Amino acid sequence: MAQRTGRTGRTVLVLLFDDVQSLDVTGPVEVFAGAERHTPGTYRIRTASLDGAPVRTSSGLTVVPDQALSGDVPRPDTLVVPGGRGTRDPDPRLIDWLREHGPGVRRLVSVCTGAILAARAGLLDGRRVTTHWAYSDRLAGDHPAVAVDPDPIYIRDGNVATSAGVTSGIDLALALVEEDLGRDAALTVARHLVVFLRRPGNQAQFSAQLAAQTARREPLRELQQWVTEHPGADLSVESLAARASLSPRHFARAFRAETGMTPGRYVDRVRLEHARRLLEDTGDGVEEVSRASGYGTPEAMRRAFVKALGTSPAEYRRRFRPAPAS
Repeated sequence: MAQRTGRTGRTVLVLLFDDVQSLDVTGPVEVFAGAERHTPGTYRIRTASLDGAPVRTSSGLTVVPDQALSGDVPRPDTLVVPGGRGTRDPDPRLIDWLREHGPGVRRLVSVCTGAILAARAGLLDGRRVTTHWAYSDRLAGDHPAVAVDPDPIYIRDGNVATSAGVTSGIDLALALVEEDLGRDAALTVARHLVVFLRRPGNQAQFSAQLAAQTARREPLRELQQWVTEHPGADLSVESLAARASLSPRHFARAFRAETGMTPGRYVDRVRLEHARRLLEDTGDGVEEVSRASGYGTPEAMRRAFVKALGTSPAEYRRRFRPAPAS
């Protein structure tokens, strides 16, 4: 368990700028604020814009900061750099401030395209990072010294933590609270926010349904939905092709052309997601989960989990299933 930090707690400073994505700001702030309510004296949350002036978010909300970056800003413990349209053409003074003050913080955190600002300030060189999937190529192309992985929802590399698009900032903030205060505190905050799935950092940014395009033809669209509802069924190419009234070869070509992934890849993702949900939400044993998810045996499911998530089903359940209420 982390040590208490005194009455003022660890300072969490969130940068603000015009056209910031509002949820990139409020998501992490709500998590840290919830942790402060759970364990008073843990966090002191502050927001700051360049001159202390209110900023208008990309959704039109106006946010009034606590202070100006141009003033006397005590060094924060955790510096949160959010994203949004304002990262496309940022004020050079913001980059200068990050370049000067970023190296001195204990934890540097970016949400979504906030990674672009951190990279411009030279804070991500030599680091493995992530960002919103739509901007990963741009980040990698503009900053070749940064190792960009577009798949995970968040990545920790030393004292630098980067997250993918928008709501993944909540997942990262929960992970940081767990690091500071322990699992029970993080789960309490997650329940309060009705975040009933605490996602591991190495989970992909897309679910199977989001990662795959929706097929244009109705029989294939219906088949996609049927697969998600019947992960334990025979989902071989031959069986799926018969259900779609196509030859196996024609079906495999058509499915990939219309969804952007092979039938086997789609089935793998669906089964993994189904197994994760059962491990998180039920008390079913690993053998039951493996059968219900279409793996057949616990060993087959273990291999799938290790390959995709880097952890076994038992360890995954231990880490991500909420403890029973006392």
